[in-house]
Formats: sequence, structure tokens, C-alpha cells
Amino acid sequence: MSDQIAELETETDDDAYVLGPKAIAAILYAVDIDDAVKLTELMDPLHPADIADLLEQINAFDRSRLIRLYGREFDGEILSELDESLREEVIGVLTPHVLTQAVRDMDSDDVVDLVEDLEDHQQEAILEALEDADRVAVQQALGYPEYSAGRLMQREVVMAPEHWTVGQAIDHLRGTPEEELPAQFYHIVIVDPRLHPIGNVTLGKLMRSKRETRLIDIKEETFQVIPALQDESDVAYAFNQYHLISAPVVDDEDRLIGVITIDDAMVVLDEEHEEDILRLAGVGEGSLSDRVIETTKQRLPWLAVNLVTAIAASLVIAQFEMAIAQIVALAVLMPIVASMGGNAGTQSLTVAVRAIATKDLTGANVWRVIRREVLVGLVNGVIFAVVMGIVGVIWFGSPALGYVIAAAMVINLVVAGLAGTAIPVVLERVGVDPALASGAFVTTVTDVVGFFAFLGLAALALL
Repeated sequence: MSDQIAELETETDDDAYVLGPKAIAAILYAVDIDDAVKLTELMDPLHPADIADLLEQINAFDRSRLIRLYGREFDGEILSELDESLREEVIGVLTPHVLTQAVRDMDSDDVVDLVEDLEDHQQEAILEALEDADRVAVQQALGYPEYSAGRLMQREVVMAPEHWTVGQAIDHLRGTPEEELPAQFYHIVIVDPRLHPIGNVTLGKLMRSKRETRLIDIKEETFQVIPALQDESDVAYAFNQYHLISAPVVDDEDRLIGVITIDDAMVVLDEEHEEDILRLAGVGEGSLSDRVIETTKQRLPWLAVNLVTAIAASLVIAQFEMAIAQIVALAVLMPIVASMGGNAGTQSLTVAVRAIATKDLTGANVWRVIRREVLVGLVNGVIFAVVMGIVGVIWFGSPALGYVIAAAMVINLVVAGLAGTAIPVVLERVGVDPALASGAFVTTVTDVVGFFAFLGLAALALL
């Protein structure tokens, strides 16, 4: 057995800090032979995010054995990096002692993120593991609406009165016990006597300034205050728009109650992007760790919607049965028109949904954007109309058929540009997530218009 371990160690030298297949094989082999020392040696170089990836990639049986063997070394950050669908399972495997040590090392915002989606009994287990002050902070954060800044913020804040100097702030930081400071922080928040935040001072500027300099004189020019009830997507937008590193969070009376840092804001931004991509494909918010029944439930509704839209398109085709029976070429060519319209509509749709999410598409420029997409559809339609017109003539020897498919191509690509932009805007105005619902509507429009334009023109010109 020792020879096999040595061989696996040799093979993993090149990717010791990369979670490749060889590294995973070596870790699982250590689990198989119940070698806790070797498992710890292999796992120690890994970042908590890599360990979370490892737990997500292996099956439930191996995951349980690995956690039990590695348990006492379990870092709380692994839980925060772990996919939400697996957190309950992993927490259920951890012993109370290991779970207690893991969560006590986490910042309050990470604990909130961890417990908010757990069952009640698991929430209680984690809250009981916290110190009294931390437990109160987490419970208060859980009192804010889901997806709000209050849930996203961390309670650990470094603040200083507005009359303090650089020297007083430095002495305060040096004299404060390490456990009372946040694990990571980028600013000192300047507050007035009522705890209203009035500015930020970066640590870099603090260390470069003379001790007698007042903090208020070196505060950052860009300063944003985040209301606790603000939606987290708006928080992420503010960080991205104004290049923030951290921002204070205030309650209804504008008193400082927490801070949001850039890492948490960027996680939200990444999640927003990921959700848009998944919803555009009609697959919800599933992950590779979800069970079959959960994945089926997420995808079934939108497959049903697609079935209804496909039937609608088929009903249009059914109106032209006689034309298709007399001219077989129509059955050959009509999927081309619908497919080109669908692809063009998806292109416009993707641009529009992303622009809505980033607030680049607003009421001020919506008509300009729609006009641009329609013109793009017109230009592309003319180009491909010429191509398909020539194809129609060469393939079937019918100039009239070439004219028909060319005209239908122009009509459908123009409609695709219009629908791909206008439908997401309309859905967003009526409170429906455009990323989730636009695809089905745009596909229906381009299919129906494509079939109707092509078959209708054919019926008029060729029969």
C-alpha cells in the first residue's frame, strides 16, 4: 500500500495545488485505506475553495467518509465555499465539536449565508455553536429580507470618531485584540456622534499620512452608503459602477450597523450573471449536485411552455397544408427561415437581458436600442435574403421561390430584432424576470412570423 501512495504522491507533484484527477485519486486512496495522517498531508496545501470543489465532485459515500476522516481539520470557510445544495448534507456529517470550531472562525456575513437556507434544526445547531454576541448579530441579520444588504453585510466594522487623528486611529488598531477586528477590512469608517457614517479612510492612506493629520482630511472622495433594505443586486451594481472596495450599511435612522466588502458584492454579481445564463436556457438555478427529481422539477415547466409554443407554430403551418402538399420545396426551406429568425432573436434577447441587468438599458435609451436592433435585423436579413434567394433558384430552379424565401428572411430577421429587444423590456416593466420568460416568447414570435411570412407569401406568389 505504501508503494501505491508514494506513486500517487509522485504523480501529483506537478499539480499539488491544483485539484486535478491525480490529486483527487490520491486523496480518495488515503480515505480508502483510512489513513488520516496522509489525508491531512494531501489536503493541507489545498485552498478551502478547492476542498469545497473536491466535496462537490465526489459521490455522497466518499464525501461522508472523507469528512469523517478529515473532520477535526475542517475549516469553516469550506462551508461558505460549498454549493448550497450540499451544505445540509455536509453539516449533517460533521460532529458538533468540529462544527462549532468551524463556524466560530467565520465572519458574521458568512455565517448568515450559511444558515439562511438550512433546516430549522441545523440553524439552531450552528447558532448554538456561536458566541453570544455573534449569535445576536447573525439573528439580527436574518431578520432582514432575503437578498437584502442586511443579509449581505458583516457586523464587524472598524470605525473612528470624526475628530480623531491618524495617530489615534493607528494606536486604537494596535491596541485592539485581534479577535475583535474583522478578518479582512479595507477602510476605517468615520462616524459622527450619532454613528452616522460620513466618510471612509483607506488603510493605505492611513499608513502614509502623518500622525497629527485628521482622518476627516484624508477621507475617500467616492463614498456610498448602503441602506440595509436595499436589494443585493443594487448593492453589487453600486460596487461595480463606482469601483467601491467596501461600503457602510445603515439602518432606518442612518446609523452604522455593518459593512459590505467587495468580495461579497462580486459574489452577488457573479450569481446574477450565472442566474441570467441559466434562466435564458430555462434551467432555473440548478447545480450539478442536485438530484434527478429536483432537476426535473426545475426544467419541466419551461419544457411545457416550449411545447405550447411549438404547437402554436404548428397550427400556423397547418393553415398552409395545401400549399406544402403542392410545393414540396416549402417543407424543405421553411425550417431555415424559422431557425435564422430564432437565432437572431436570441442574439438580441441576450444583449437586452444583460443590458437590463446592468442597468444600461433604461427608459431613456430603449427606443434607440430597439431601432438599432431592428436595423441590424434588416441589414442581416437583406444579406441572407440574397444568399437564400440564390440558393432557392439554384436548388429548385424557381426564381419566384427565391424571391419568396428572400422576402420572408428579411421580415423574420427584422421581427426577431424587434421581439428580442422589446419583449424583455416589456416583461421587466410588468415585474416578470426577463431572463426567465423572454426566451419562450421570442421563440414563439420568430417561429410564428417566420412560418406565416414564408408560407403566406408562397401561397400568394406560387399558387
